[in-house]
Amino acid sequence: MRTYFAILAIVAVAAADSLVRSPEADAPILKQDADVFPDKYQFSYETGNGISASESGVLKNVGREDEALEVQGGNQYTGPDGVVYKIVYVANENGYQPQGAHLPVPPPPQEIPEYILRSIEYNRLHAKPETQVA
Repeated sequence: MRTYFAILAIVAVAAADSLVRSPEADAPILKQDADVFPDKYQFSYETGNGISASESGVLKNVGREDEALEVQGGNQYTGPDGVVYKIVYVANENGYQPQGAHLPVPPPPQEIPEYILRSIEYNRLHAKPETQVA
């Protein structure tokens, strides 16, 4: 009886996989390239369903305390709405910085109101000296 349930479970999993699995999962890789070195790397690929990506990175300030990886790259794909979405990015000590026509843009910085500036100045001039705790 246990064998029957085990076989039934395997058949159910296989059937669910074929129902849930996207046809995109079987997209062929048309082009793929990669080079990896101790201080730099690059890769790129393109699939049969229109997805492509490329990236390169280089190690900056090698051997120093502020050693960091600087990365540049991009990718694109066609969304369910038929629109081609493209992103280019840089990632470095300033964080991940993506750009793309579909990404939201933050509003420009607003000026600090006069009453806030006066309050900051008042607090600066009237601040009590910090007391030291022994």
